[in-house]
Amino acid sequence: MKNQLKTAVLLGSLGGFMLLVGQLIGGQQGLYVALIFALFSNFMAYFYSDKFVLRVYRAKELSVSEYPRVHQIVNKLCKSNNMKKPRVYLIPSNNPNAFATGRNQNHSVIGLTQGILDLLNEKELKGVIAHELGHIKNKDILIGSIAATMATTISFLANMAQWAAIFGSRDRNNNIFSMLIIALITPIIAAIIQMAISRSREFQADKTGAKFAKDTEGLSSALKKMETRSKAVPMRMGDTASSHLFIVNPFSKELFSTHPSTDARIKRLKNMKIN
Repeated sequence: MKNQLKTAVLLGSLGGFMLLVGQLIGGQQGLYVALIFALFSNFMAYFYSDKFVLRVYRAKELSVSEYPRVHQIVNKLCKSNNMKKPRVYLIPSNNPNAFATGRNQNHSVIGLTQGILDLLNEKELKGVIAHELGHIKNKDILIGSIAATMATTISFLANMAQWAAIFGSRDRNNNIFSMLIIALITPIIAAIIQMAISRSREFQADKTGAKFAKDTEGLSSALKKMETRSKAVPMRMGDTASSHLFIVNPFSKELFSTHPSTDARIKRLKNMKIN
């Protein structure tokens, strides 16, 4: 029920932003156009946000024959924790990272970068995959996927409002100042929404993942390695609108931190007791 409420709030917020920008840009006619676009966007965000994310990061399904080790880890973790195996995708980036996406456990995906496969040993990789399975088990992958789609759309709307304010006619629209305000504040609002959603999700997925793997050391070591390497080799595709999806921040700069500090996460993991 809690996740369903968050999903409804996210979709409602996305629709509200679209209506506001549509009205400011085109008046009543713009409002009607924005309403149609909002309904369509909410439908696409709910059912196809995972496909959108995979396309943004040029992800390809991970071959069993080429990467048997990865599939063996996923198979064992899913079997021991009574979960349906998600599809596994490879992201062509040297940034060491991973994410989970999809709308539910039956339509779930784990994405792994080439960088993470090259960097981590088997124990560490198991910890990361268990973390991503934790996101799926905790039923928060839909929220993360919608938030990424929402943040990207809001950024697009902010740019639209900015250009409309610069080139719009004062005779046709007297809200140029309002549109400039929207262009400035909407990316900040999107970042705040991401930050609020992501921080609590990461701590919980760390906890669930450690229980799934029956180990805290693998994930702790992986987080430290990934943070260090990620700063040296930031992601070159996508943008900060989807940074909250990843297990560590894949970009070198971010307005608001969507992740709790790695030290705080490692400390919590070390204090955990695995039965």
